[in-house]
Amino acid sequence: MTTAIEVTPERARQALVELRTEIGKAVVGQETAVTALVLALLCRGHVLLEGVPGTAKTLMVRALSMAMRLETKRVQFTPDLMPGDVTGSLVYDAKTSEFEFRRGPVFTNILLADEINRTPPKTQAALLEAMEERQVTVDGEPRLLPVPFVVAATQNPIEYEGTYPLPEAQLDRFLLKVTLDIPPRDAEIAVLARHAQGFDPRDLVAAGLRPVAGPEDLLAGQAAVRRVAVREDVLAYVVDLCRATRQSPSLQLGVSPRGATALLAVARAWAWLSGRDYVIPDDVKAMARPCLRHRVQIRPEAELEGVTADAVLESVLATVPVPR
Repeated sequence: MTTAIEVTPERARQALVELRTEIGKAVVGQETAVTALVLALLCRGHVLLEGVPGTAKTLMVRALSMAMRLETKRVQFTPDLMPGDVTGSLVYDAKTSEFEFRRGPVFTNILLADEINRTPPKTQAALLEAMEERQVTVDGEPRLLPVPFVVAATQNPIEYEGTYPLPEAQLDRFLLKVTLDIPPRDAEIAVLARHAQGFDPRDLVAAGLRPVAGPEDLLAGQAAVRRVAVREDVLAYVVDLCRATRQSPSLQLGVSPRGATALLAVARAWAWLSGRDYVIPDDVKAMARPCLRHRVQIRPEAELEGVTADAVLESVLATVPVPR
């Protein structure tokens, strides 16, 4: 069975690169996070966005879904949120005297899980099944999620009171963790200038946003990424980086083999987006921090000294020999 629209890898790459430019019409100064979402779509992974409120996380996801002709839904995670509020539940229909399944917001292409660390572990676990298995199970019956399916989860790095930190097992399920900083001064001025000219974040059509890519481009891109070649010494470089984190004196938990496969997958996607059909060590180095920073755990004594995950990864990247 063939798709209705045949897309070449070159056309798909051009559309996905143009996608980042198109989202820039609505979102200023968050190019790294936009790129991370595109990479997650290519790798069929999920993204954890960490940043203070007001850094355009919701707007970015809405702009991405519109520019790609994908459906998006948003869930505000709260302490009283139940698993059924996310996955859906069985509802009794008085007319038919039967229970029917009412789908939850997880049945979408891009799910924005806002402040995921504010909901109890039981609800977090329900989302974990959806992320990993791409299905939800209600009353013993599995129900497949749409394709593509990506979770963009957010958490506030400042407020920890009344939160439920994600366990390491669930953090490891996220392909990338991106830190959304306050944009630089010039970008912030550009944001205010757009609002002064009448920009309405609730009306993206009026902002000039238009679909520039679609699911067919994504499928072609995913197929092309799977064909990206990786030399034996680059594979060894990925493994050596991950093994070095396990030997770091500042860490009590290093990168798992799942983390190594994730780094390889993202490096291949980044290489393809950059116009190459092979991976070079610079692709691995560029993706190491966003792909690995949430997969390591710092020792308490090192944390008291101000050591951060990014600093440890920087040291590892500086010490592990790079293949030529």
